[in-house]
Amino acid sequence: MAKVFIDGEAGTTGLGIRDRLSKLPGIELISLADAVRKDYGARLEAMKAADLVVLCLPDEAAKDAAAMASGLGQDAPKLLDASSAHRTAPGWVYGFPELSPTSALEIIQAPRVSNPGCYATGAIGLLRPLIAAGLLENDREITINAVSGYSGGGKSMIAEHEAKGGPAFQLYALGLTHKHVPEIMLHSGLTQRPIFVPSVGHFRQGMLVSIPLFRDCLNGAPSARDVIATYEAAYGAAGKVIVHHQGEVHELTPLDKHGTDTMELFVFENEQHGHMILVAQLDNLGKGASGAAVQNISLMLGLMDANLKMQELANA
Repeated sequence: MAKVFIDGEAGTTGLGIRDRLSKLPGIELISLADAVRKDYGARLEAMKAADLVVLCLPDEAAKDAAAMASGLGQDAPKLLDASSAHRTAPGWVYGFPELSPTSALEIIQAPRVSNPGCYATGAIGLLRPLIAAGLLENDREITINAVSGYSGGGKSMIAEHEAKGGPAFQLYALGLTHKHVPEIMLHSGLTQRPIFVPSVGHFRQGMLVSIPLFRDCLNGAPSARDVIATYEAAYGAAGKVIVHHQGEVHELTPLDKHGTDTMELFVFENEQHGHMILVAQLDNLGKGASGAAVQNISLMLGLMDANLKMQELANA
């Protein structure tokens, strides 16, 4: 039995991870009583006993916890950080198994893995294959639009929406400095900072990330079918990323992936006007958070084949 300690399990992501792990064979969860879950000594003992520690903490607390674990030396557990503290940090492997042909193996071998952000998962999933294939120049000016369920805002936003109803829709981070932007740039391959426009709707969970493009912004002016073929070549049957064929869908809502741990990619175009929209649809608490974490945990603990196809997980 692999022992897992979730440091910060009372939060939204921590609870989601705990629920998923409790259903998996081969996992023993280490939990602390509410009275001591923030106690340094109790947390340190739990880390000593664990094979893997999941950090579901605010960024600064996650950095402190990572330092605590490092202090254990050879007895240090593997770490999976669900915060944004280490997503661009040296020495941490980015936990997106479908990102490249070697990503799953890198996660298996890594002592420290950073779990991707929800918005970043959609944006990187759409951009990286096109940049890698040479269809999109990495210095192209890009706009990324996204809408998430209010659960992505943490306990305070959840409480506000559930107690008062909350606004039907709101834009935020209008200073254009959202913390996911450096992560998106680094792991997609962009060198030009994109304009990122996040928003929240009055629904608990679900997400759409969309990128509008003029067709002639892409090298060779590829069609939607060409872009879809590029995604299929990059992802195939790889884990939790699913590529849809052109014409299968004519409208999307952020609610369609509610309760799932998969992400689906869509490409829409208007040939007459030369316009194209790339869309990623996911659950911000699934592939955007807890579902992705369990995918990484399964790799890190040797509970999953390193092959990127990962059919067992894809069908779970």
